[in-house]
Amino acid sequence: MKIRIVDAFTDRPFAGNPAGVLLFDTGAFPADDRLQQIAAEVNLSETAFAHRLPEGTPHADWALRWFTPTTEVDMCGHATLATAHVLHATGLATGTVRFAARCGVLTATAHEDGRITLDFPTSQLTPMTVPGLAEALGTTPLRVLDTSEHIGDLLVELADEKTVRALAPDLPALARTSRRGVIATARAEDPARGYDYVSRCFFPNVGIDEDPVTGSAHTALAPFWSARLGRDDLTGLQASARTGLVRTALRGDRTLLTGSAVTVIEGELLA
Repeated sequence: MKIRIVDAFTDRPFAGNPAGVLLFDTGAFPADDRLQQIAAEVNLSETAFAHRLPEGTPHADWALRWFTPTTEVDMCGHATLATAHVLHATGLATGTVRFAARCGVLTATAHEDGRITLDFPTSQLTPMTVPGLAEALGTTPLRVLDTSEHIGDLLVELADEKTVRALAPDLPALARTSRRGVIATARAEDPARGYDYVSRCFFPNVGIDEDPVTGSAHTALAPFWSARLGRDDLTGLQASARTGLVRTALRGDRTLLTGSAVTVIEGELLA
């Protein structure tokens, strides 16, 4: 079985967020423990598994699941982008692909320039107070908001871009503050650089200390920054070591996430 490593939310290799992608020929997924073993072996923030649904299945074309090295997750943006990229690159799909996932039906639309736009549910944000969060982060947040159930993160606004870039959180302490992790964000110091806001994402509860580029987090970042900046179409820079750009378009209860992807490894799963 062919396995691919795809760098998502980037137009060049060795940047963005790498995801494993496996497409199954069968009409069903293997056992959960088998999928988890493969994801642990790949050892990236997420590995995506997909199989084609029977012709005539309403609303969706492919079934899609995502696993970190330690657990299955409800929503993943970069591995969805990576899967759509593989489907289009191999000729298995054209135009818009519909995925049936744990968080509902997601779509991925390919553009002529190679970029792909994902259609995801917009996160609902609820202000909250979280004891111990400032100590775990090493800085005092300006705002803290809870995100929707499919993400399970805290969205934390910090003082400025420099503070976000310098974060070195206490990860065990951070794990005690949320279900999945923390999205730290601030307004861009200089929008002329091509992005409107920055973020970094820490997910110690699912085995990911820091995620390089997190599509799902931008379903919360988009409504947060659109409300503050007065524009529905924005660009976010995830300021991890690999970095990546996510173009967001707020469309009510849906958020469009646009980015590029590059396949960097193709191989065979022998076990």
